[in-house]
Amino acid sequence: MFFLLSKIIGFITLPSNAIAIVSGVGLCLLLMRWRRAGTGLLTVGIVSLLVFGYSPAGNVLLLTLSDRFPAWQYDGRDPDGIIVLGGAIDAEISAARGAVETNGSAERVIAALELARRFAKARIVYSSGTGNLIADSVAEAPIARQLLETFGISPERIVLESSSRTTDENARFTRKLVSPKPGERWLLVTSAYHMPRSVGVFRKAGFDVEPYPVDWRTRGWIDASMPFDRLSAGLACADTAVHEWVGLVAYWLAGRSDALFPGPRRQ
Repeated sequence: MFFLLSKIIGFITLPSNAIAIVSGVGLCLLLMRWRRAGTGLLTVGIVSLLVFGYSPAGNVLLLTLSDRFPAWQYDGRDPDGIIVLGGAIDAEISAARGAVETNGSAERVIAALELARRFAKARIVYSSGTGNLIADSVAEAPIARQLLETFGISPERIVLESSSRTTDENARFTRKLVSPKPGERWLLVTSAYHMPRSVGVFRKAGFDVEPYPVDWRTRGWIDASMPFDRLSAGLACADTAVHEWVGLVAYWLAGRSDALFPGPRRQ
């Protein structure tokens, strides 16, 4: 039920979808001669489209998430394992074309390859099933294995978790799969904007991980004052940011995260 609700709520709360819904309802009301209500909703839709499409609002929301955890710094102690959360590979296109096809979050697999080369004894865990609600889909983790092995990563080091559909399941299923021992050091690789929610659910699952954020999407807070020059770019940024903020609130209310806005642990 949580998976179904998360998909439905996630769909209707994306700015691009919400704008389309509000504008569509407004148009219908106009056609039904409910002119005042219809005009009001259309106005809200148009103004929202301009705000989220061209203003830096999406960047402000995204930066607040992305800058929550700093870049990981090596302190001389090698990690025992590296967990990579899925979302970097387009599994359907990869399966259809017979080639590994990455998307805008490709930095996750690039970081996995770099870390695997750098820390030759660490296990590499790729956690991702399929989150497709409408139809049967292809799990991402087995395709990631192909990529890792192509770049020379030994199959014995690779651990696949291919059943998860949500970030919460990433955490719970991965912990059960690898059974981390006290004192082990595990890195968590995912997009910087996704890191707060990811760390929250891993902590809730009892799996102590060290954030290794990648895929920053912005140069820094200088972008908080820079408008977008393309409507589609602004909407895409706003969609990504709002999806994560809604996810943070939903996971916290459902008791699946250890905090509303997880951050670095105090030393």
